[in-house]
Amino acid sequence: MRRLIAGCLVAVLVTGCSQKAPFEELADGPCTSAQEELVNQHISGQISALEKQDWKLAYTFASANFRGQVSLNQFIYVIGSQYSILIENQGYSFVKCTLAANKITQEVSVTSRGRDYNLTYELSVNEVILGIESAIIGEAETGLST
Repeated sequence: MRRLIAGCLVAVLVTGCSQKAPFEELADGPCTSAQEELVNQHISGQISALEKQDWKLAYTFASANFRGQVSLNQFIYVIGSQYSILIENQGYSFVKCTLAANKITQEVSVTSRGRDYNLTYELSVNEVILGIESAIIGEAETGLST
């Protein structure tokens, strides 16, 4: 009986250890559900910090490459002048996550000041660490034609 339990325990440990980390291999195409969950948590963490105007915390969600080129003070200025919709957001949702050329693109729909915006985040992975490289804002289409 002990051998059976020990054998099952070893099998569980070996299979658990053989699973790959979500960002170990970045194949072009849609994100896996595990990748999407981690990307969404990362972006949500930054948006939450921005809502609280915790600039230092929000800055930590940026990639090492970004932080090497943009100081904290520059980051604060850019967020305040160009990304106030994130500070004052009334809600957001994640739309589509894709991988291409070792970059992750996550589309996010944000409501702010009674209007809807589309943000396209680009993230990088340094080993297993996610980092936000950029976010581009576009106003959501209303579906009305003129």
